[in-house]
Amino acid sequence: MSSMEPESDYTRDGTLDFRGRPALSSQTGKWRACAFLVGYEAFERMAFYGVASNLVIYLTTQLHEDTVASVRNVNNWSGSVWITPIFGAYIADFYLGRFWTFTLSSLIYVLGMTLLTVAVSLKSLRPNCTSSICNKASRSQIAFFYSALYTISIGAGGTKPNISTFGADQFDDFNPSEKDLKASFFNWWMFTSFLGALIATIGLVYVQENLGWGLGYGIPTVGLLLSLLIFFAGTQTYRHKARTTTKNPLSDIIRVPVVAFRNRKLKLPSDPSQLHEHEIQHYISTGKRQVYHTPFFRFLDKAAIKEGCPSSSSTPLTVTKVEEAKLICGMILIWLVTLIPSTIWAQINTLFVKQGTTLNRNLSPEFKIPAASLGSFVTLSMLLSVPTYDRFFVPFMRQRTGNPRGITLLQRLGIGFLIQIIAVAIAYAVEVKRMHVITTHGLVRPKDIVPMSIFWLLPQYVLIGIADVFNAIGLLEFFYDQSPDELKSLGTTFFTSGIGVGNFLNSFLVTMVAKITGRGGKKSWIGDNLNDCHLDYYYGFLLVISCANLLAFLWASSRYVYKREIVEVKAEVHV
Repeated sequence: MSSMEPESDYTRDGTLDFRGRPALSSQTGKWRACAFLVGYEAFERMAFYGVASNLVIYLTTQLHEDTVASVRNVNNWSGSVWITPIFGAYIADFYLGRFWTFTLSSLIYVLGMTLLTVAVSLKSLRPNCTSSICNKASRSQIAFFYSALYTISIGAGGTKPNISTFGADQFDDFNPSEKDLKASFFNWWMFTSFLGALIATIGLVYVQENLGWGLGYGIPTVGLLLSLLIFFAGTQTYRHKARTTTKNPLSDIIRVPVVAFRNRKLKLPSDPSQLHEHEIQHYISTGKRQVYHTPFFRFLDKAAIKEGCPSSSSTPLTVTKVEEAKLICGMILIWLVTLIPSTIWAQINTLFVKQGTTLNRNLSPEFKIPAASLGSFVTLSMLLSVPTYDRFFVPFMRQRTGNPRGITLLQRLGIGFLIQIIAVAIAYAVEVKRMHVITTHGLVRPKDIVPMSIFWLLPQYVLIGIADVFNAIGLLEFFYDQSPDELKSLGTTFFTSGIGVGNFLNSFLVTMVAKITGRGGKKSWIGDNLNDCHLDYYYGFLLVISCANLLAFLWASSRYVYKREIVEVKAEVHV
């Protein structure tokens, strides 16, 4: 690196190149670097949805699990895929960094996909079960199958939170032009994700059911390997966030409520400027960002009182550290009201698919559409909605609101949750219609095909896809944007863990509803025979709790205060 190069040639956010030197702005980062990342995201989503979309069918047709057990197992696996990123993000933020955590985890992911492909391909490893009865050998083979599945979830734990965050790191927040590019990054990143999911739900599920499960799992496995080679080819273009301290940033955040409690008897100053804070030069020299005081969770401000601490162990923390703790508290509040929407999303790969198997799926006498393929319309609606949102909706709203994003992050979530409620209402109405047709035609046997086209389910799939453009992308951007600067990877796990807990919650609800409603010989809401149960009641239940959750979200969002930080010495940026 020549000392003659002007300082302005380097990134201003302190990022480093792959050799650990200050990154050159012109030679690293931006979309040039992200081009090497998007391939992996597309193939990873293809692999995940290639498994998740049709897993309930594999479990019921190949392993002969009953409906409730298969839904529970799919939800538990999906939940683990979305929960494990908490650990992957922790390792990345505090130990290995995003690049190396992703690298190691992606190899584990490929190993899991390889084992899964082998498990469904080799006859010696495929269990021979009939009517849920398996011999000892078959039970060990099933254990091998599930071990492969959960190896994938371990790999996803390190790849999911770090690949998107690593991509966002390629844009310099201190550079206005790059900051504008970053505003669109998550939209187009998710566009790539949706593209991978589309290929899975249209192509892979058909291959699995008609050409073989081994081929259906093998294709994305090979794709993952190729995309990893492309990822490593871009190594010299990547920017890496430098760790500004060897201290675990979570320790100070955890100390905030502790110190505030110790100072509970002290009186807060009327002027927040009297609270403890470093001089601005400290943040300039360390490369950290100062966060402004906000009137949110005021009790925590007592951790930053300068004078009168009860003990030396209660050394006042800075306003910035207190505000970072407030951010975590606020994010938890928003996270809680995302769990029900995540539960609704879980229906796409479980009950919606099982519901579709009872309907007429013939497109011609020779061709029957796989029930899981209807999930492709979720992805198609996303693919169409993302550019529409980014290129038309945002500029239109920006002119009217003055907000660079068009609308606030929480307004985006609220719109998504509302659209999702409409989708659930339609799902309920369609199921009422299906039950009416069943009653009219006297169809009570499990394999009776209801004379209704599977495309009756299309509106609920499309609306959930549109809703996801608002709430899924909005949540990813919200948790990344509002996270403390040193906890970006861990912050994005609020997004993934919400989906994970939503899957576990759906598993719990399905199990309990089936158990409670089927007592005393009554017709269960959810059973093996969807033609002789009350799935409409379960959808009605989901509609009620979704409406209640929207009210809770409106309350939480009205009290949330966005992060305000200094990114320039003489200019304030309101996020």
